[in-house]
Amino acid sequence: MNLAESLRVALRALGANKLRSALTMLGIVIGVAAVITLMAAGTGVQVFVTEQFQGIGSNLLFVLPNVGQGRGMDARSIPRPLTIGDARALADPLRLPDVARVAPQLDRTGTVAAGGRQMVTTIQGVTPEFAAVRKWEPIVGDFFTQQDLEGRARVAVLGQTVAETLFPENPFPIGETIRINGVPFRVIGVMEEKGGTFSDQDNTVFVPLTTAQSRLFSARAPNGEYRVSYILVEAVSAERMDAAAEQIRAVLRERHRIVFEDEDDFIVLSQADLIQTFGNITGVLTIFLGAIAGISLLVGGIGIMNIMLVSVTERTREIGLRKAVGARRRDILVQFLIEAVVLALAGGAVGIAIGFLGAQVISLLVKDFRSIVTPQAVLLATLVSAAVGLASGMYPAWRASRLHPIEALRYE
Repeated sequence: MNLAESLRVALRALGANKLRSALTMLGIVIGVAAVITLMAAGTGVQVFVTEQFQGIGSNLLFVLPNVGQGRGMDARSIPRPLTIGDARALADPLRLPDVARVAPQLDRTGTVAAGGRQMVTTIQGVTPEFAAVRKWEPIVGDFFTQQDLEGRARVAVLGQTVAETLFPENPFPIGETIRINGVPFRVIGVMEEKGGTFSDQDNTVFVPLTTAQSRLFSARAPNGEYRVSYILVEAVSAERMDAAAEQIRAVLRERHRIVFEDEDDFIVLSQADLIQTFGNITGVLTIFLGAIAGISLLVGGIGIMNIMLVSVTERTREIGLRKAVGARRRDILVQFLIEAVVLALAGGAVGIAIGFLGAQVISLLVKDFRSIVTPQAVLLATLVSAAVGLASGMYPAWRASRLHPIEALRYE
């Protein structure tokens, strides 16, 4: 019997028990649909994270204090902070020719109130370079000027979320007064909507860095300089980012008096480093979720094996008759294997369709997020379905092929 004839016989046998065949495929359908949906969501998360980090700006390096590194008795428990002096040193074009802009930043949480409304939000003390480095400009009004920074002006630029919460009836609250931790500030701008990777970036109030350091928060470092939370550094080009990072390390090691053998008490990260780190995390999470969903494929395979064993028992006389008229063991083996594989592939096809649908539903339910079904995920689901069919059908097919024709014909 050729392969086409075996396939025809297998399809006819499965069609004779449509309900049982459909129930047998159910485990495979659920497993494949879960794998496709979860892998699509995981791929979507990876793309989303990459896009969000790329949206922060271009050619960016992040300079952070290295918690736990330092020298001296107390340095291990209290990391050395970055200061405004560090930021000024990194802005020196003679020593750091591959650095285009430097934007130090101080992040704190504070209470903002206006017109009887109040909210807790992030207060960011920044410099005028912040808007250019982050590629984030006001949609209404203006950003800070160097004069505002030097004069420690009490002016503020609101994120979209803060503006909508404090001034729901005024889309242009320029000139309005807000109170940050009880200190009055005049609103001079509202930033364009930015969204956020893990938190709402629009839930932020921006004030001049010098104002935040001197009027709002206690930001003195042990050496008397004003501290900053971190420093954003824009390299002159993507090709010069590594060179800029080395120049940053050289200048900060000199300023922090770090000797040759000691480790840095700061960290320099690039956007590529962050994207790779989060990509690795989401990749592992996607594989983990896919493995959990794959358990249902194992259950589905057991279901196919069980039904195929029942089918062998029910069709014992048929097997004996076929062998009596000349069918070989290989013909019986191939027929039952084809039945198992057809069940698995049919279930896999339905599962892929449901997985596509599930991915679309997730994209509709989650704002600014899209699940991505990749060809690799579809190919993997198809191959796994076929493998499950082969594995689960192997023993029943082997058992059917080993039946003795005379004993099979006598079976009641």
